Amino acid sequence: MATKFLVDGPARAECTILLAHGAGGPMDTPTMTAAAKALAEVGFRVARFEFEYMAARRHSVVRKPPPRAEKLGPEYLAAIDALKAKGPLIIGGKSMGGRIASMIADDLHAAGRIAGLLCLGYPFHPPGRPEQLRTAHLVKLKTPALIVQGTRDPFGSRAEVSTYALSKTIKILWLEDGDHDLKPRKSISGFSAADHLETAARAAAAWAGRIAA
Repeated sequence: MATKFLVDGPARAECTILLAHGAGGPMDTPTMTAAAKALAEVGFRVARFEFEYMAARRHSVVRKPPPRAEKLGPEYLAAIDALKAKGPLIIGGKSMGGRIASMIADDLHAAGRIAGLLCLGYPFHPPGRPEQLRTAHLVKLKTPALIVQGTRDPFGSRAEVSTYALSKTIKILWLEDGDHDLKPRKSISGFSAADHLETAARAAAAWAGRIAA
């Protein structure tokens, strides 16, 4: 199946970001769309794609669950090949999409094919099961990485993540009161979802400027 992309941002951007979706939502959810547009507004070319199981849901009443994470790596690699990005490439995604990218990042970085990894709401563990960590490969990650995480994310809150042993190549941007979609409760935090996405995009631009120089 040919990879289809949704693309935002300037065609001649200095840096391209390839984003995969989370386990339960397609590439054009409001959250993914808003994140892509925020990144595009600070100068990135942003391409979104779907794994085959998610693309199939558009044409079937049967909602197949995602395969095991290890099975999706080859599909992500195929998307990179199909994109044919010019200039520095950062891979990543929302939740599961970022996790898959993190699992293939080091080989790609060592080969000079990517500049870094951007994860929007990393699923450090399933909600309510903090003992089932998905961090083993993050301990020795060599790829420069930026994880944007809400402080009350049920997949890994600030209090929880602060206890994890993670590679020094990983930078974490904490968004106050953000949930797994990075959305805060404005009445509590004083921030809107748009505020947090703007903060995340500006931080990503500054970080990319350092790693892709």
